Amino acid sequence: MITNAPVTYIEDRTAGGEPIEPARTPRSAAASDSDLLDAYSRAVIAVVREIGPAVVSVIGPQDDQRGGVGSGFLVTPDGFAMTNSHVVHGRRRLRAVTPEGDTLDASVVGDDPATDLALLRMAARDLPFAALGDSESLQVGQLVIAMGNPFGFQSTVSTGVISALGRAMRGEEGRLIENIIQHTAPLNPGNSGGPLLDSRSRVIGVNTAIVAMGQGLGFAVPAKIARWVIGELMAHGRVRRLSLGITATVTPLPRRLVREHDLLSDHAVAIVAVAPRGAAEAAGLKSGDLLVAANGRIITGTDDLHQILAGFPSSRQLLLTVLRANRLIEVPIEPRMGD
Repeated sequence: MITNAPVTYIEDRTAGGEPIEPARTPRSAAASDSDLLDAYSRAVIAVVREIGPAVVSVIGPQDDQRGGVGSGFLVTPDGFAMTNSHVVHGRRRLRAVTPEGDTLDASVVGDDPATDLALLRMAARDLPFAALGDSESLQVGQLVIAMGNPFGFQSTVSTGVISALGRAMRGEEGRLIENIIQHTAPLNPGNSGGPLLDSRSRVIGVNTAIVAMGQGLGFAVPAKIARWVIGELMAHGRVRRLSLGITATVTPLPRRLVREHDLLSDHAVAIVAVAPRGAAEAAGLKSGDLLVAANGRIITGTDDLHQILAGFPSSRQLLLTVLRANRLIEVPIEPRMGD
């Protein structure tokens, strides 16, 4: 309501009668906040301008372009692009739609469900591409930018921070994927396979999963793993991994054996079968042997074996500690590249 009645203003005064100046936010502080916001915006805008043209929508041959099955991004100017294995989903041929609306045929160079990564190839040259960065030096709290095509909405950008490092999750084959990046940049169906970027426009991860009904829970496979997978798929069309040539399962150990041999775990990996002409057969391992350690590292499950082999140099011997007929023995073995 507007009124013409006189208005009385209450003036604050000190005990001595001097007026009290109202508290004001320092102009320098307000300017500083504005500068920070502008710097944040400039960083995101620069990344989007540089990397946006390299992000594509990945669709199946029969899918409508408005509802692409996932995202991807070019990693070389001659048409190699990264996406998720679950986006490829067993297909050998797909299509990639650029931000400008151009549709390119894409063949699957290789697919690795164990890391949920796949490599595509498009018959084109002089394409914009994104460079893989260093995922080893990331820090919790660091700004990240996710790009992709959620629900078929092309060129969508979201931002957040790294909320945790060193997470682990299982790929489609059940193998543990280590050093997963957890971040808060919002992801939705269709973001899968898109890049997770730092403020310098470097790809630090490949977005791969969200937690259903969760908020601020996005996950990305780190660039270090992506770089290795790209090299394997380009060179061999598949990812080669060291193998012991065994089929194994986890089994509990009798307390008597744990005490007798002073073991640090009450579980071991039991060999169920030995592959013919494999590394285990050459080393003399047998069905029923119990693996309790490798190079002094305790083995409590098959994940431990996968982790050890993932970082183990080829053409070197691994020393296995084995329980056989209640006796503790050591068996040297030279892991081989699996098929």
